Amino acid sequence: MRCKGKPDPDLYAFKIELIAELEQLSQQGLVDLFYGDESHVCSEGYIPYGWQFPDEDVYIPVEKGYKINVWGLISRYNQNHWATSEQNINASFVFEQLEKLSFQIQKQTVVMLDNARIHKAKIIQQQLNFWAKRGLYIFYIPTYSPHLNIAETLWRKIKKEQIDPIDYLNKDTLFYAVNRCLAQLGKSWKINFSDFNIN
Repeated sequence: MRCKGKPDPDLYAFKIELIAELEQLSQQGLVDLFYGDESHVCSEGYIPYGWQFPDEDVYIPVEKGYKINVWGLISRYNQNHWATSEQNINASFVFEQLEKLSFQIQKQTVVMLDNARIHKAKIIQQQLNFWAKRGLYIFYIPTYSPHLNIAETLWRKIKKEQIDPIDYLNKDTLFYAVNRCLAQLGKSWKINFSDFNIN
């Protein structure tokens, strides 16, 4: 994924050091560290490539005009929290998910988010101190740095590896498939983040 801008080099270096420290605390079991983001799966499907015989007519029927929106938090150990919706994910939705999480955590927990407007909305900023008192902290990764967010890997793997072409047949099958994938994450299928490098 390429971004139009570049992060401030000094701030980037500083935040990379902080992320490395948080990763180390997570490895030691002292904090839970999640990477968060939202995405969607739309009716057009995600078919990066395909093949057919020269005289074969291949097509995948789809029901056009809908998408499933997804909010997710993922750790390197495949711990996860997620929610799906047919409505757009906005700041209120993100607030509700983080508020819910703040009452579920068992230890100090850090959620890494990008600098999207809905992640830094007033409703979120006003709650940061209350969440911190419950042990939930929000950390914003450097701007223009999607490669630092392992949630991007989650979305890519769901769309490319976990959802089958037949799942795009209609809204119900796609909604079921997305929820099935997320429910099985960390159980019947896992993502290996061990080779992920933050540098």
